[in-house]
Amino acid sequence: MAIRVRFAPSPTGFVHLGSLRTALYNYLFARHNQGKIVLRIEDTDQSRYVEGAVENLINILNWAGIDFDEGPHIGGNYGPYHQSERFDLYKKHSDSLLGENYAYPCFCSAERLDQLREQQKQNEQPVMYDGHCRNITSEEAAERMQTENYVVRLKTPREGFTIVDDLIRGSVKFENTLIDDQVLLKSDGFPTYHLANVVDDHLMQINHVIRGEEWIPSTPKHVILYKAFGWQLPEFAHLPLLLNPDRSKLSKRQNDVAVEDYQQKGVLPEALINFVALLGWNKGDDQELFSKDEMIKAFTLERVNKSGAVFDLNKLFWMNGHYIRNMNESEYVAAAIRLLSKIGRDKGDKKTNRTIVLAVRNHIQVFDDLKQATDLFFNERLDYSEDAIKWIQLDSSKMIFKNMLDHIEEYSELDINDFKKMMKTVQHATGIKGKELWMPVRAAMTGLTEGPELPAVISVFGKHRVKQLLKQALEL
Repeated sequence: MAIRVRFAPSPTGFVHLGSLRTALYNYLFARHNQGKIVLRIEDTDQSRYVEGAVENLINILNWAGIDFDEGPHIGGNYGPYHQSERFDLYKKHSDSLLGENYAYPCFCSAERLDQLREQQKQNEQPVMYDGHCRNITSEEAAERMQTENYVVRLKTPREGFTIVDDLIRGSVKFENTLIDDQVLLKSDGFPTYHLANVVDDHLMQINHVIRGEEWIPSTPKHVILYKAFGWQLPEFAHLPLLLNPDRSKLSKRQNDVAVEDYQQKGVLPEALINFVALLGWNKGDDQELFSKDEMIKAFTLERVNKSGAVFDLNKLFWMNGHYIRNMNESEYVAAAIRLLSKIGRDKGDKKTNRTIVLAVRNHIQVFDDLKQATDLFFNERLDYSEDAIKWIQLDSSKMIFKNMLDHIEEYSELDINDFKKMMKTVQHATGIKGKELWMPVRAAMTGLTEGPELPAVISVFGKHRVKQLLKQALEL
């Protein structure tokens, strides 16, 4: 059997990290099994539709390197798989369920339903439809459907259990009396998610439904629908929740949750995909860094966990730092210089700009860090860290700085080679060497006790700037 999976988001705005993980797991599962992945836009709820959301979604998926075999505007003239363009199909299947007595028209007003909900809440009962219209005769229903507004509801079984077999969670049993008579077709003719989802999955021959844990309560309704239509059930796999560090559900209160936010911070797509892949899945060993091909080769649903996955921002940034250091050098330089020029940081010389971004490359985790990492090259006066001040205020440091000022005039430009010669002279003159020599100089030049290599810093600064910083350090 050829594997067919789908990613079916709603165009309601930004792309949530959980949505990206769902898309990724479907993609990895399809590619691992030489199957197909379909992109379907579930836009039946027009009240939640956000203009431009579909285009943004597709741009994000392309940026992340998740490609599809079928779907709107992906890889050719497929589709279009927009549910809003398939209403005739859903109406046809709704009518079929009515005709077979697996569904029924409900004429209850919004006011009655509101009162019912309030009463159930007060009585601490499950909030669900009470079946008021369930036993209206077919003759009466047909007559009222000509003149009254109605919705179509699923006629769920009133005894026994519905079993959902889940590839991640095993068998999950639902008591039928607690399964709501779900609305399938609204009074305006729009289908609900439940009807459209099942019809589309069947017609698109989807045989593995991989989606988030939040859909588990809906799945027994879908199972009942499949059986009512006489269709073969797909395999279900419900992915664990994404959690904040305190194990609450991932939310914007504690972390950014939109993929776009991490794009803007300068997180690389390779790093984000690698990180998201490990939110609920592991290969079975300690490997944490994966290329996309390695993920495809290793990915199986058997290695997906049931328990929630904690979103660790520090780990994402660590991982991104690894990918930055392993980028092609020319690509890194171009990206870094583009970002710096956006914030007005440009020395006006390509060679100098290149030296700056390469000097800080090993000291940034995301491209957003470039601003702070390059401050020392653009700020007239340095801000010193507490550790830097301690080194600068050593008695021996004053001697080093004065000796450097004494000898700096012997050099016209003070390039890297001149700087090394001057420091040898200072070492002989003061008798100070090693860390006691170089740490005060680093602190004076950069305001920090760690950071870019000093020769790179000096090559950008030149003689005038070095003199200026030595005098500033002596003021301390």
